[in-house]
Amino acid sequence: MRAEEVAQYLQNNPQFFEEYVEMLTQISLAHPHGGRTISLSERQLLALREKNKELEKNLHELIAFAKDNDALQHKVHEFVVTLFAARDLATLQEMIPHLLRDIFAIPHTALHLWQTDPPSAEVLAFADAQPQPVCLHHAAHDTAAWFGEHATQLRSYAYLPLHAGSETIGLLVLASEDKQRFYPEMGTVFLERIAEAVASALHPYLDH
Repeated sequence: MRAEEVAQYLQNNPQFFEEYVEMLTQISLAHPHGGRTISLSERQLLALREKNKELEKNLHELIAFAKDNDALQHKVHEFVVTLFAARDLATLQEMIPHLLRDIFAIPHTALHLWQTDPPSAEVLAFADAQPQPVCLHHAAHDTAAWFGEHATQLRSYAYLPLHAGSETIGLLVLASEDKQRFYPEMGTVFLERIAEAVASALHPYLDH
């Protein structure tokens, strides 16, 4: 009889354990960490303890994740409120990099609006093709030059296309020397919120 068949039999006949309680107490198993043998009940207790430790670890990770999300939501709220205090385009363009650095600790940003700074055909096509922010480990097309003397030090980028309805009005690029600050698999929900806020704040001051 195969081990799988024994396991299936025991699952289908739980009364077996009631009928052979004495036999179960006599079963000895190797300790999972070696050194001695233990009873079946001790082995079950160890398994439960290990499972509880894993559950506790997962719970702590979820709590930490929730706290990080709460902190990030608070930062996004602070960013949006401050952003909409601006009263003209020049002030907004000056504020945005400072806010991103001070609130989110993003060291390098580049904001290009098509109205005042028309992009290359490649960058325009790239921005139009992105329905949401995209993170890369390399600069897209000629955008590395947007960061001037810092360009050679940058290792990760987040590209936030700025939309007004179905139209792309510009591109906000966040960059870092840290390769893991922005990476292709990361979630972009908060980056989307930032892009939406920036586009909404800028839109009233652009030609339509």
